Amino acid sequence: QVQLVESGGGLVQAGGSQRLSCVASGRTSSLHAIGWFRQAPGKEREFVAAISRTGLSTNYADSVKGRFTISRDNAKNTVYLQMNSLKPEDTAVYYCAADRSPWLGVKVDEYDYWGQGTQVTVSS
Repeated sequence: QVQLVESGGGLVQAGGSQRLSCVASGRTSSLHAIGWFRQAPGKEREFVAAISRTGLSTNYADSVKGRFTISRDNAKNTVYLQMNSLKPEDTAVYYCAADRSPWLGVKVDEYDYWGQGTQVTVSS
């Protein structure tokens, strides 16, 4: 089994920055891609970013390209999401997800394990 725990959420003003962390534990050797998703109230969960096991490949949603950066430190079993130039529409619960396949999936059902989420609120 794999456990994912997100942290780093909170309240931030528009234009500000925030960094989310996702720590994996358990059978982490089985994991390849790690992704971030988000879900705003009344909306479906949507893809934000994903990173390969080596960190050499990344994928971003168009809405966050140029503002968000995903990275990972395998020695710490941690994946980060650096969020800059935040907008009120970035407000959502952010979820970390792990995939046993190497593909940088963009769909919820492509991921095998999920964290509990962390709330990010961007005020205008």
